[in-house]
Amino acid sequence: MPLVRIDVNKNASSSLIRAISEAVYAAMVEIAKVPMHDKFQIVTRHETDEIIYPVEGYLGATYSPDIIFIEIVWLGGRSVETKQKFYEHIVEDIHKKQNVRKDDIIIVLLDNGREDWSFGHGIMQYAPK
Repeated sequence: MPLVRIDVNKNASSSLIRAISEAVYAAMVEIAKVPMHDKFQIVTRHETDEIIYPVEGYLGATYSPDIIFIEIVWLGGRSVETKQKFYEHIVEDIHKKQNVRKDDIIIVLLDNGREDWSFGHGIMQYAPK
């Protein structure tokens, strides 16, 4: 189960939010081979002063107030190649559908284990057997 957190400027449109959501989910299913319907996402809009980034840029990227942060917690074990394709798929999809600057899309993946999830009822559904 990936848990996706999407943080955007307060002025982000509903169509942008939908495009980001769909791009992440499509990449999860197509590239990362996450099961269908495994879609848990939280979107947070922020005031301008609540999103802080290096205005001078970082590692060759320059940012604008429209910067988007995508944080994904998921089961570890995917290859570097898979992760690279995953990042590229998301950025290309959002850019194509909403013309978002590629520099303004930051993605971070947080790997964890099966025992780190409970899908309700206080049960560790993926408990080791």
